[in-house]
Amino acid sequence: MDRMQELCEILNRWAYEYYVLDDPSVPDREYDRLYDELRELERETGTVLPQSPTRRVGGEPVKGFERHTHISRLYSLDKAVTEDELSAFFTRVEKHGSPTYTVEYKFDGLTVCLTYEKGNFVRATTRGNGVEGEDVTAQALTVKSFPLKISYQGTLEVRGEAVIRLSALEKYNAAHPEEQLKNARNAAAGAIRNLDPKVTATRNPEILFYDVNYMSENPVSSQEEGMEFLRREGFKTYPYFKICKTFDEVTEAIDEIEIERKKIDVLTDGAVVKVNEEKVRAEMGYTDKFPRWAIAFKFEAEEAETTVHKVLWQVGRTGKLTPLAEVSPVELAGATVRRATLNNFGDLTKKRVKVGSKVLIRRSNEVIPEILGAVSEEEGGVPVEKPLVCPACHSPVAEVGANLFCTNEECPPRVVQKLTHYCSKNAMDVEGMSEQTLALLYDRLGVRRFSDLYRLTEESFAGLEGFKEKKIANLLGAIEKSKHVPLDRFLYAIGIGGIGRVAARDLAAFGSVDAIAALTFEELVALENIGDITANAILNYFANGENRAELARLKEAGVEPFVKERKMGGAFSGETVVLTGTLSSMSRPEAQKLIEEAGGVCASSVSSKVTLVIAGEKAGSKLDKARKLGIPVAGEEELLTRLGRK
Repeated sequence: MDRMQELCEILNRWAYEYYVLDDPSVPDREYDRLYDELRELERETGTVLPQSPTRRVGGEPVKGFERHTHISRLYSLDKAVTEDELSAFFTRVEKHGSPTYTVEYKFDGLTVCLTYEKGNFVRATTRGNGVEGEDVTAQALTVKSFPLKISYQGTLEVRGEAVIRLSALEKYNAAHPEEQLKNARNAAAGAIRNLDPKVTATRNPEILFYDVNYMSENPVSSQEEGMEFLRREGFKTYPYFKICKTFDEVTEAIDEIEIERKKIDVLTDGAVVKVNEEKVRAEMGYTDKFPRWAIAFKFEAEEAETTVHKVLWQVGRTGKLTPLAEVSPVELAGATVRRATLNNFGDLTKKRVKVGSKVLIRRSNEVIPEILGAVSEEEGGVPVEKPLVCPACHSPVAEVGANLFCTNEECPPRVVQKLTHYCSKNAMDVEGMSEQTLALLYDRLGVRRFSDLYRLTEESFAGLEGFKEKKIANLLGAIEKSKHVPLDRFLYAIGIGGIGRVAARDLAAFGSVDAIAALTFEELVALENIGDITANAILNYFANGENRAELARLKEAGVEPFVKERKMGGAFSGETVVLTGTLSSMSRPEAQKLIEEAGGVCASSVSSKVTLVIAGEKAGSKLDKARKLGIPVAGEEELLTRLGRK
């Protein structure tokens, strides 16, 4: 065993020199000799140490990816594309003092999160929706740019970007003429999310680390300290890392990245600017999607000229008509583009787009690129007529501002879009129920309402092309599973006007659909994320007889949304808590997690339903409102005492 420990230590050091430092100290044959010795000892003893490099050999294909919940949420980044937007970010930050900033490359690959326990690598997952991702441990083990054993002994999550270098992509395509990979981003995502780890290994991905996502002990106090920790523990990081004090210094660093990015061997589409100090980050907090203390500055997207051949009108779930142009095929940002979108008829007119126009289109992260405007108007170009009736159901069209809407609630594509939204991942998460499948169920099985999905049986699919036994079983299983989802996801799924995921979470704090239906206008607008228009939309939804009937049908079908069960007997059992101000001992997301673990429910705004407000330093309007309503207020000391931390 001692010899195995020694061999692991030597081989991992050599691998670190080769894959991370790019400075090998021994020839390949010497590495291979000791590697073979270790493998033979493992065969004889039947033991493989956690840090053994033999674990990195691609194993057998997996049947599917298990879901895994991250310890700490992995947020995405808000974006800026102009200097004005970047300046607005600085203005928001400077309300919290004068911190320093870090500037790094934004790499275009697949975000992965690695977990370590007691110094050993235990798991790799994709970012997923930020709360949970897919377990890709078998695939990540083929990557040699991270350590299997580290000195840190607590629980650790680190985040990085799985990338395939442009040179590696070129080499792969030369060796596999039958399977050409179009761009490095898709190649990296396809490698990590391939069910066969051996395929992952052939594409030669690596991971560039940039964030300490969670530390159970002695957390880092800044981005600078986090990067030093990653490098010290043997994680591969990109060498460019600037610390800046002013807006001008940050813009200079971004300009430097924009110039140099075309010379490096990794695909990048921007720069990431972060507040350096953790204390300021904790004070600024998060929105529903993004940290308020970081932003991605995206470089100008790739653009190309093409010709418009036809303009179609698509109908969304709200009835909005969106113009979609069919264009001459053009290569753009690694993809062949045949369609491009405009926002509405007013946008189409303003950009002088006609059938036959030569237009400039841009593609960045959008699935469908955007038309920026006409470059020239070919002789004989045909103006696009404003539709007077819906192109799908021929009902009259209503003009609201710059937008056109189909007035028919039962318009087929509108119904299909509503069903698609209901089944989507952030709503009821009916896996496998795509828009195409739902359109077929609409046409052939008469699925019109959400509740119709729950009357489907195996016999319903008889005779439908492409629906074999396994696919039918998977769909029916996913439908059955969707009967039990958190209340906030259900509220988002049913499509109440103006209710996104944030407002849905606020409403879910009231505990049930019936309780929400009973809320008054005043109670609704008292919530932080609900204004007058949305409050009226909620009231109108529950006043509508058909909506009430559909909720009853869903309930009868067994759809029972739940509120996360509170821990009985916990220090905050039965409490609805609002956090405001800055806490010195922890961030607000950490405090929220601890309160919920202790049986409480955290709300984002003060209302009559709130039973306690925890006020840290610089508490503002929420504290004032709590006092006006007579809601009990506690400080950080009491919070720590109730959590048993004092």
